[in-house]
Amino acid sequence: MTGTRDAGAAWDARFDRPDYFYGTAPADFVTRHAADLPSGSRVLAVADGEGRNSVWLAARGLDVTAMDASTRGLDKARALAADRGVRVDFRHADIADWDWSARTYDAVLAVYIQFAAPQMRARIFAGLDTALRPGGLLLLHGFAPRQVDYGTGGPPERANMYTLDMLRAAFPGYLPLHMADYDAHVDSGAGHSGLAAMVDFVGVKPGG
Repeated sequence: MTGTRDAGAAWDARFDRPDYFYGTAPADFVTRHAADLPSGSRVLAVADGEGRNSVWLAARGLDVTAMDASTRGLDKARALAADRGVRVDFRHADIADWDWSARTYDAVLAVYIQFAAPQMRARIFAGLDTALRPGGLLLLHGFAPRQVDYGTGGPPERANMYTLDMLRAAFPGYLPLHMADYDAHVDSGAGHSGLAAMVDFVGVKPGG
């Protein structure tokens, strides 16, 4: 969940602790909506931090690439993968510099990447689309604007949050398999804890 230019050092400081800032269990969204991906599917986990989502996916037999800007986060992600006995292709990269066209994936996962302001978010969303093969699955999960009032995680900028209308407009032509705006209790370590305002988007890229 980390990224944007020059952000690596700040996330290194946040992750420099003996425990995992967001815990080691995957986000509930991931277990609900990525569980049925066929074994061997190529998955890109965007800004995956300490690896809780990418490691879980790899344990299910998926071919996972996970990128993040934080060296400390990646070190802990590699340790988690080793502890679970799985392989993940971890890449140290700023999301602003990632080559989205280098490889196409069967699924692209982006969970809580709302460090990005609207202009950068538009570039990232275009990148997610580029990285996904036609017929591939986009799994996008984040906070709704009212999350700022809840104060249980995420950035304090409402403009960084998601709405369903925004996501429909950002990914035209995608076949929506699941779209939801809801409140739920989150227990993800010190980073996210308590009532949270969630937005889910799971869609199939056209052309497959």
